[in-house]
Amino acid sequence: MLFNFHPYLDIVFRSACVYIFMIVAFRIFGKRELSQLSIADLVLIVLISNSVQNAMVGDNTTLAGGLTAATVLFIINMLLGYVMYKFKNIRNLVQSDPVTLIYEGKLLKTHLEKVLLTEDELMAAVREHGSSSYKEVSLAVFEVDGNISVISEENNKIKRTQYKKKRQHKTMQDM
Repeated sequence: MLFNFHPYLDIVFRSACVYIFMIVAFRIFGKRELSQLSIADLVLIVLISNSVQNAMVGDNTTLAGGLTAATVLFIINMLLGYVMYKFKNIRNLVQSDPVTLIYEGKLLKTHLEKVLLTEDELMAAVREHGSSSYKEVSLAVFEVDGNISVISEENNKIKRTQYKKKRQHKTMQDM
């Protein structure tokens, strides 16, 4: 046991520490897109969950110990959501801001580089929106969830679509 108190309080403390560590780690190492997981992302999540399991429950491998850890994680996640809703400073600390990629028909290349998005990927979103050129786009934004929102004016009407960035995965044939 980490501290000399009730074993379930130890699990609560350990689980909270692991949760905070994971939030900080994902924020530091970045997550280019949250809307879709690749196979590598899924493997990472499974391996991380396995590696931190013992850090959360310690020697307590009982059902009650596991349920305690899971309950703590759900409660902390709910509380973090509430705190992020109430306090913008906390929200800004935990998640990144949306990034403007096209503004009034002008491509913002430095912003593309910031979010590690290629011009081809952005153009796919623009075409899916129904525009043939970024010059026809009033605003394109890389949202915090990994989607690209595209807004254009067509015949004085604003048209908005969202593009979920799709990752290109290599197959055995590509190698």
